[in-house]
Amino acid sequence: MITTLDTLRVGQSGVIREVGGEGALRRHLLDMGLTPGIRISLIKLAPLGDPLSLTLRGYELTLRREDARSITVETEVEA
Repeated sequence: MITTLDTLRVGQSGVIREVGGEGALRRHLLDMGLTPGIRISLIKLAPLGDPLSLTLRGYELTLRREDARSITVETEVEA
């Protein structure tokens, strides 16, 4: 199933398919390792739901929900 990174639930993972955004924001996301083909997992949410804590490439990354909205991921279909 194709969705955006901000809609993942805690414990859910997927593979990045596309990194959106424009200019400096897109370059910054790519520089942080958010590149197509990489597996990413949502490990926790802040108490008010923003920011998101993610794991990818062996490290933990905190990302604002607004920025996560520009990243398309493919998740496994749940039964």
